[in-house]
Amino acid sequence: MLKKGSTATSPSDIAVDVQSVVKVLTQSQRENAGNGVLKRLARPEKKRVYALDNVTFQIRRGEFVAYAGPNGAGKSTTMKLLCGMLLPTDGKVSVLGLSPEKNRISLMKRLGVLFGNRTELWWDHPVMQSFAWKKAVWQIPENVYRRNLEMAIELLDLKDLLKTFARELSLGQRMRADIAMMLLHAPEVILLDEPTLGLDVVAKRQMIAFLKTVNRENGVTIIVTSHDMDDLEEMAERILMISAGKIAYDGDFDGLRALTGRPSRLRLTVDSARPPDLTIGRLLSEEKGVCEYELDLSSIQVHELLAQLSMLHGIRDLEIQKAPIEQVIAELFRAWR
Repeated sequence: MLKKGSTATSPSDIAVDVQSVVKVLTQSQRENAGNGVLKRLARPEKKRVYALDNVTFQIRRGEFVAYAGPNGAGKSTTMKLLCGMLLPTDGKVSVLGLSPEKNRISLMKRLGVLFGNRTELWWDHPVMQSFAWKKAVWQIPENVYRRNLEMAIELLDLKDLLKTFARELSLGQRMRADIAMMLLHAPEVILLDEPTLGLDVVAKRQMIAFLKTVNRENGVTIIVTSHDMDDLEEMAERILMISAGKIAYDGDFDGLRALTGRPSRLRLTVDSARPPDLTIGRLLSEEKGVCEYELDLSSIQVHELLAQLSMLHGIRDLEIQKAPIEQVIAELFRAWR
């Protein structure tokens, strides 16, 4: 395992503690044709699959952590273990010092959970009625409820949606309302599984800004999964990468990039009709005088790059950026297979 992260030193500083966790799932196997169809229909063969295989990590209070990996890597399984929806086959899970298995009710009072394809809103009732229902059922104190409701209405722009039926909300509006509802009881730890799934650019930016505010100003610990790596990099400071049920990386995004060198993008705006012939990079695209190259800054210093570019004629502008994190992750996924 490639690990580059700090570990909490005091038990009181630890929000999430996962130690040597194994989760084995059983899948039924059936034949599609041949003599085994009827036999397997009545008594299907059982296959044991390791969804998680000796997973260990800690998350400190107040951290904003991305949890990423390819489909089937174990992300959702981990989230379900943390909130008590699943139990580990082996190992220990602790959230805020509580066992999701033994202290589920106590834990849920301090935990917020949102799955991108699920909703707690009452489908045939106005949004505000769902909020009031949660206040009553969860017995949220009036001052806590009012403070969190006002914050969510302001930062998530919900004022005009409170009287709207949940079934009439767009996906982005519903997600904003679900986020607000999740926060009404002031959770100390938030688990978000694909919260930006299907959202447009505006709704996505609004949700990311809100989550960063809650993390920064309220000290809420947030763990988020997503297939959109750009979103994760914008939100989180630390990323846990899981592959085939094992933690493959634990650290920051710069360290993740370092695993594949220092891939960068060089964009040149030129006067000439053809792109400059650069030996230091690979031409990716050229359109209307804007040329984009891929290069590795671990093999050439920036001052050396600029010195070579200064020898070329017709360059009107240049820009150097980090390679998209999506590209870095894709290369790592291929290497981990």
